[in-house]
Amino acid sequence: MLIRNIIRFFVVLILQLLVFNNIQFSGYINPFFYVLFILLLPFETPRWLMLVSAFLLGLTVDVFGHTYGMHAAASVFIAFIRPNVVRFIYSKKEYEAGVLPGVAHLGFSWFLSYASILIFIHHFIYFYLEVFKLNDFMTTFYRVIYSSIATLIVIIAEQFLFYKRRK
Repeated sequence: MLIRNIIRFFVVLILQLLVFNNIQFSGYINPFFYVLFILLLPFETPRWLMLVSAFLLGLTVDVFGHTYGMHAAASVFIAFIRPNVVRFIYSKKEYEAGVLPGVAHLGFSWFLSYASILIFIHHFIYFYLEVFKLNDFMTTFYRVIYSSIATLIVIIAEQFLFYKRRK
């Protein structure tokens, strides 16, 4: 499991840096695929390890994207609140050993709720840190919504392409 997560860390990082950082539709839509790593960390992951991993992932995206800690801040925040979000959208299968937070283990509707909440919060923090003012609140909020939807679509597509449903 550790090797799988290390590989996932580098795969999402490389995809974010080489592909998704170069996608921008009319200045409003920026998919942040790297959030998938935080979403798919096993439930048993120690909180400190989740926070450190999220920080390193966000910081690496920041270094290559020249965004000065904004990805790191948003990533650490969603890693911090992830256990609360999981409890909020509770599923009976969640705490069984070996169950992972994904479509394959917990189903589409659970994953959609879980991913939507964390992606929206991540994007909200990131984009408001980016503008660092409330003058154009609605313009920034539209960016949050559109980018959250784009990120969610890409992440759900990844879930259906690479993971088979458990019986």
